[in-house]
Amino acid sequence: MGRFSEPLAVTFAEAAGVRAGQRALDVGCGPGALTARLVELLGAAAVYAVDPSPTFVAAARERLPGVDVRQCAAEALPHGENDFDLVLAQLVVHFMADPVLGLREMGRVARPGGTVGACVWDHAGGAGPLAVFWDAVRDSDPQHPGEADLPGTSAGHLGQLASAAGLVVVDQPTLTVDVTFPTFEEWWQPFTFGVGPAGAYVAGLDDRGREALRRACHARLPDEPFTLSATAWCVLARA
Repeated sequence: MGRFSEPLAVTFAEAAGVRAGQRALDVGCGPGALTARLVELLGAAAVYAVDPSPTFVAAARERLPGVDVRQCAAEALPHGENDFDLVLAQLVVHFMADPVLGLREMGRVARPGGTVGACVWDHAGGAGPLAVFWDAVRDSDPQHPGEADLPGTSAGHLGQLASAAGLVVVDQPTLTVDVTFPTFEEWWQPFTFGVGPAGAYVAGLDDRGREALRRACHARLPDEPFTLSATAWCVLARA
C-alpha cells in the first residue's frame, strides 16, 4: 500500500483542511505515510501518532524523530479529552476491532468543533488499489469476498459509522490517486510479503496456486509501464 498511501496522505490532508498552528493525531499510523505529511504541514512537535503494532511504532519513530508515537489500539487512545484540532485515520477503520468505538474515541480526544476524519479504499465498489488482485482471485475462488465486506469499504458506510459514534458528519468526499508501475513485478512483489489480507491469501497458496494467480493478475494489467487509479471513501466530521 505504500505506493498508494503516500499520495493518498497528501490528498487526505488537503481534504481535512490541515493548516499551520493545528495539533494533530494520526490514529493507526502504520509506518507513517500520513504522519509524515502532517509533519511537513504542522511540524513534528504538533503531531502525535498511535498504532497497535510494535513494528510499525518502531518504524514510525525511526522515520519521524520528534513525533510522539505510542503503541495502542484506536479503541483505547492514551490521550485526554479535547487534546487535538485534527484526529485522522487513514486506511484504518476497516481493520478496527470495533469501528464505532474507535471513531468515538477519536471524537473524544478532538477539541469541540475539531475535525475527525477517516478514509478507506473502495474495496466494495471495485475502485480500490487491490481490485485487479481480488478479481483474479475470484477466477479460482468465486466466493471469496476479498476485502469488500470490511467496514467502511462501501459508499456511505464510513458516514454511517461516524454518525453511530456520535460524530456530526460534515462531508463525505471521494479521494482518488494515480500510481505508475514501471514493471509488473514491482506491482506483484509486495503481495508475496504476507502483509494484509491480500498478502495472507498469497501466503496460503501452494506454488502452483501462487503462479496461477500471478498469471491471472498479469493478464488483467496493461503493458508496462502502467498507471493505476485508486479511490478511497472519506468521512469528515465534527466532534
